[in-house]
Amino acid sequence: MITKLSQIVEAARAKGAKRLAVAYGQDPHTLRAVHDAFRQGLVIPTIYGNRTIIKEVCDAEGIDISDFTIVNETVDVACVAMAVRAVASGEADVLMKGLVSTDKYMRGILNKEAGLFPPRGTLSHVAVLELPGFDRLLCFSDAAVIPAPDFKQKTQIIGYLAQTARVLDIDDPKVACIAPSEQLLPSVISSTEAAILAKMGDRGQLGDITVDGPLSLDVALYPEVAEEKHVKGSRVAGKADCLLFPNIESANVFFKSATHFGQAEMAAMVTGTKVPCVLTSRGDTPLTKLYSIALACLAAR
Repeated sequence: MITKLSQIVEAARAKGAKRLAVAYGQDPHTLRAVHDAFRQGLVIPTIYGNRTIIKEVCDAEGIDISDFTIVNETVDVACVAMAVRAVASGEADVLMKGLVSTDKYMRGILNKEAGLFPPRGTLSHVAVLELPGFDRLLCFSDAAVIPAPDFKQKTQIIGYLAQTARVLDIDDPKVACIAPSEQLLPSVISSTEAAILAKMGDRGQLGDITVDGPLSLDVALYPEVAEEKHVKGSRVAGKADCLLFPNIESANVFFKSATHFGQAEMAAMVTGTKVPCVLTSRGDTPLTKLYSIALACLAAR
């Protein structure tokens, strides 16, 4: 089982280099991360962006520009469209967001004519978090795409979480449906839906995984808290590998608190598309982007 983000890099390297299409990749963090990924044997990169700016950034960062294939285009949305076409047509294996805003990147992915997003599919975002001193990686969703997932979307997101966990060699993913309390609160939608999802999990309706809820965050992660609160009969409490958050606010606050206050590191990608799509913030570090590239490469076929 993979327990460190650095091990994702090692596993992706062993799998062989993937063809990476980078949309509007002309900022220092993206170019540094992509170059590091190239040097480590993770990717063969094609950058869609302004060649003049890319050269200026590479010169300033000490990056050998000859390591990239560059498709010169100055308009950000055009770069997205070109990169999306490359992965949709099979010319590239993984898509990555560069300096372009998330809404433009997502519109490019969702473009029906591009063929990257399946009809009637559900697009989501899965992140993998490494917390200092924690004994395992945590997969969680959705911190970036679906503001308030409905019940059907939650069942699909659980599937994406399980798929990502299996990429990390977790054979029996344990999914915690997060709510304010481990007690069932009939007036709280996240609580009642978590209970239904747990029952569906018990009956095998969500696949070969273990699902429980409602669980508060501390009960899901720490066995001593689960014991102190007398949570009995749960195979997930204190052992969760995956966290299903009820809405984007809670998931986003969790990941920003973990990374800024807890010095956690993270990898992230869009799920539900035909190929893995790297989605990181424009302000994320080159290391976070490198880990995200590695995760997407490991998840790619």
